[in-house]
Amino acid sequence: MPTEYEPSVEDITRTYIKIRDTLSELTAQYKADEQKLKEQLDVLRGALLDYCATFGVESARTAHGTFYRTTKTRYWTSDWESMHRFIMDHQVPEFFEKRLNQTAVREFLEENPDQFPPGLNTDVEYVINVRRK
Repeated sequence: MPTEYEPSVEDITRTYIKIRDTLSELTAQYKADEQKLKEQLDVLRGALLDYCATFGVESARTAHGTFYRTTKTRYWTSDWESMHRFIMDHQVPEFFEKRLNQTAVREFLEENPDQFPPGLNTDVEYVINVRRK
């Protein structure tokens, strides 16, 4: 009666590294292809924006689809200290996004093991890291 093959830790590690390397190669190729396509889209986007400006239109319909121009505004600060003071002075905490800086929280807890912020949730799991020989 044949016995089922039980892979060794050596085999598992070698296979793990081989798969990880293949994923890295595929990811690098995907990113290169993606970048080329994004650059092509940028050129086409520029041509459509030029069309809108030249003809004074906000949109146009073609046999293949409709394109339209919109305004996108982004905000950021280069002076966090002044921005923080402004937010506190004007009571606009909604300027902040609701997320925690993982490194800052970890460091705080390491330095203050007796202080645990109320409402803080923690999820800890084991992960495997594999290094090449």
